[in-house]
Amino acid sequence: MPAIVLIRGGGDLASGVALRLFRTGLNIVIAELQCPLAVRRTVSFAEAVYDGHATVEGVTARKATDATDPLGILNILTRRQIPVIVDPDCAAAVMLHPLAIIDARMTKQPPEPLSHQARLYVGLGPGFTAPRNCHAVIETERGHTLGRVIWAGAALDDTSHPHGDLRRVLRAPADGTLRSSAQIGAHMEAGEPIAAIDEAAILAPFKGVLRGLLRPGLAVRRGMKIGDLDPRDDPGVCKLVSDKSLAVGGAVLEALLTRPEIRGKLWV
Repeated sequence: MPAIVLIRGGGDLASGVALRLFRTGLNIVIAELQCPLAVRRTVSFAEAVYDGHATVEGVTARKATDATDPLGILNILTRRQIPVIVDPDCAAAVMLHPLAIIDARMTKQPPEPLSHQARLYVGLGPGFTAPRNCHAVIETERGHTLGRVIWAGAALDDTSHPHGDLRRVLRAPADGTLRSSAQIGAHMEAGEPIAAIDEAAILAPFKGVLRGLLRPGLAVRRGMKIGDLDPRDDPGVCKLVSDKSLAVGGAVLEALLTRPEIRGKLWV
């Protein structure tokens, strides 16, 4: 098995990290939930869990039919694609022996202990404190510290406030099942219905492009983020990973290359 970097999570931030590392020639494996909850689905490798494959900016990820089959995972890697495995507990790490594990799930909670100790464990954002529960933390909050690698200390606390207009983040008004026929990339007028949770409608708060929407049919909880409306009204951004994701991906690469015991084995 070649040297592997295992990324926990396949949402838009994790996918930006995976994309940046993959482009440098690294072998990436993504571990996801049985039912991922990616909002920016057009730039999330997590969609491979549902559709069998997902392509982001020309890079394809493919779902491995068996997370415990190393040959199946290796076959995807040899095709220069990113294997996506359904492995919420990261149990496959024992089999894959990754050089590094990148926790990009953005749970904003301290991580649970893993059964496998990689040479480098990097945590993204709130919940991580180095060296208490990881080797390095990457700052994910926008500002002057975005993309900083923290070897001693924690990321900034979660503010629960999105960057820019707070209304752009669409949240579930009630518990229930998400219904929608809206397409990511579509132009929405203020007041136009985007989705519904059972009988509770979610209306566009302003004019813009629907940048992200949780997969219809999924069960959601009240207050959960289910969509993202972009006032720039540019459908082109819906197919590009964000500047934030690329900055965080660059920081992860810095963390990998900072450690000599990792650096010398990444492309072996």
